[in-house]
Amino acid sequence: MNILLELRPALDGHAGIPQETRLLFRGLAQLPGVQVDGLLQSSQQRLANGLPADEAELSRWPMDKRINRMSRVVVSLQPSETMDWLMHVQRALGLTLSAVVMVAGTLLGRRQPLTRFEPAGFEDFVWRALFARTLPTKDFAAVTSARYRVARLPWTTAHVSALVMRQLAAAVYPRLDTRGYDLMLAETPYPGRVSGSTRLVVRYHDAIPLLMPHTISDKSFHQASHFHALRRNVRDGAWFACVSEASRQDLLRVFPEAEPRAVTIPNMVSPRYFFEVDSRPTRIDEILRTRANRQVEARASAQGIRSDETLRTRAHHLVEAKTAAHGTRYRSAQLASGPTYLLMVSTLEPRKNHLGLLAAWEQLRANGHPTLQLVLVGMMGWDNEAIVAKLLPWVARGQVHVLEDVPAADLRLLYRHASATVCPSFGEGFGFSGVEAMRCGGVVAASDLPVHREVYGEAAEYFNPYSTSEMSRVLAGLIDPAGQARRAELVALGSHVAARYLPEQVLPQWGAFLSAMNFETKTP
Repeated sequence: MNILLELRPALDGHAGIPQETRLLFRGLAQLPGVQVDGLLQSSQQRLANGLPADEAELSRWPMDKRINRMSRVVVSLQPSETMDWLMHVQRALGLTLSAVVMVAGTLLGRRQPLTRFEPAGFEDFVWRALFARTLPTKDFAAVTSARYRVARLPWTTAHVSALVMRQLAAAVYPRLDTRGYDLMLAETPYPGRVSGSTRLVVRYHDAIPLLMPHTISDKSFHQASHFHALRRNVRDGAWFACVSEASRQDLLRVFPEAEPRAVTIPNMVSPRYFFEVDSRPTRIDEILRTRANRQVEARASAQGIRSDETLRTRAHHLVEAKTAAHGTRYRSAQLASGPTYLLMVSTLEPRKNHLGLLAAWEQLRANGHPTLQLVLVGMMGWDNEAIVAKLLPWVARGQVHVLEDVPAADLRLLYRHASATVCPSFGEGFGFSGVEAMRCGGVVAASDLPVHREVYGEAAEYFNPYSTSEMSRVLAGLIDPAGQARRAELVALGSHVAARYLPEQVLPQWGAFLSAMNFETKTP
């Protein structure tokens, strides 16, 4: 079976869909009888032409010409460098012309060709640009010797062109020349169509752009692009491999006709998250310093809030007082245990409910836990200004830590030693951070959503994400010394639950799904 897998998300980010894309590319290639090729496509940039897909034509190309072509593809896949106004205009005109040509060609029945990218000689680029942030180095040889195809048209341009054409007549999506592939696997509703001999499978993560459009960026565009591409995929007979049953039910709520072609296959957890027996918290203070988001710290300092002794070192004074009462053993124990903190791993955006967690944390500090800190790991997302503004006074005091670019080894430590990893989101399609925390031996508290109940099962404590007092009460139960037995129980349950999402458990589900699909030859 020949599969073409969309790799566009792998170019961006560490977790979530980018991580799942990398794991799926590597994992499916390990299934017997499966050949997986990666589809290279940019969200915003038109890519250079790769090599001819036809072997006979390619055999006539000298090596210097081949390397030049590959080198140009690599350059075109890089984020745009600083451009002056003229270059912005030229790029906009170029993309507009591409869209016009694509629409005209599609209306005339023309397929968008896929050219070839040969990774030999460009292994460093393939590994670091696409896979290094998720896969272990033992996979280096496998992914840098895989086969790749290039789609020149930007993904966003395909969306925009369809929406513009819809205003004039009907949405028009490009048809990729996927002949020779039994299946194309897209990571989100795909703004394109496939050859008649190829089946499209959409990896459906969530319906948030449709059911919670008030929580996303570029709301009008993302809502419309998601809906119309999804509707085109459904009408074309695409199959849907949903990451959770909750996401599957959301899909069927919008398009019930997709029910016979929608299955649930969960995400895989990265092998970089695991339980370390000798994990010690002594490096946590170092991680908080070295991984801090410097822009957030600079803004906190600019507010003029003094990180003086009274504000920054309440924990220090408490340790001194108890040392005087109980001796130096108390100080040694405190220094060895590291700070006490709640952990949240997620992009800073309104849907993730950082402000709800902040309010619950403030209640905890006021009600018996004055030294408890808050650690937030994630990229700056959309509409984050209100969130950051609330965090800044606490960041200046050294009690809230906003971290970025945290490697897996450091994140394992943070997960393991947190008083709790909190997943307070208002809406999710899966919930990676809770599973990762469980793999590392951490304790999880999550918002009471159907998807969290499905993914985490009995291995988490749940709270109403709209109730600060309930969130605070649940977290207090995990932090208090009297809750140690429950913590130990959650850790044991979490180890069992998280094992469900290991590649060796999930890949057989993909194998069964692919085997069960009817791949009879369709009309090219």
